[in-house]
Amino acid sequence: MGYGITIRVSGPYALFTRPEMKVERVSYDVITPSAARGIIEAVYWKPAIKWVIDKVHVLKEIQFTNIRRNEVSEKASTDNALQVMKGGKKPLYIAATESRQQRASMVLRNVDYVIEAHFEKVEEEWGEHDSEEGHYNIVLRRLREGQHFHAPCLGTREFPAKVEIIEDKREIPKSPFTDERDLGYMLYDLDFSNPRDIKPMFFKAQMLNGVIDLTKAEVRQ
Repeated sequence: MGYGITIRVSGPYALFTRPEMKVERVSYDVITPSAARGIIEAVYWKPAIKWVIDKVHVLKEIQFTNIRRNEVSEKASTDNALQVMKGGKKPLYIAATESRQQRASMVLRNVDYVIEAHFEKVEEEWGEHDSEEGHYNIVLRRLREGQHFHAPCLGTREFPAKVEIIEDKREIPKSPFTDERDLGYMLYDLDFSNPRDIKPMFFKAQMLNGVIDLTKAEVRQ
């Protein structure tokens, strides 16, 4: 296991979308590992390292609420983008006023998590000037100073995340959960090994006393 960090993330709303819901947005009960990784990468991302989520502590009761949001009904075409890059004359934009739809979303409210994570070397990107201690010191400094490459969010951009570093694990707040819960299968991450065939990976989420231990998770597609 590489160098590790512990952070606390919180916010008034969060949406960790279940991929099986095709039209309306419905959140998982807790933050997904991929969303947790995205928050850390918003603070510090480099091709030479890969962030791995070890544990998620759920610090507040799970609460849902319903909202309505404006969304667009289509995505920008990768094929169009490639053709434009080669000199094609196809439009490379989405007209939001023409594609706007209002959809219901079931979101989480008043969320608060502690995330334990570490980074590992990406051998093919590791350079002669890279060092594990160097990357570790940079991410610590950025967390302490509140710096980030882009605004960390809780699932979607309109739900910003407050990020704080926890220097001593003994300071992790106690969870209100004192039982064992089966949260079912959750999205773990996406497999980008083939950019034209991105595959989701899932794991069976077990929460014991408010902690999801991902080091013991069995991940499958």
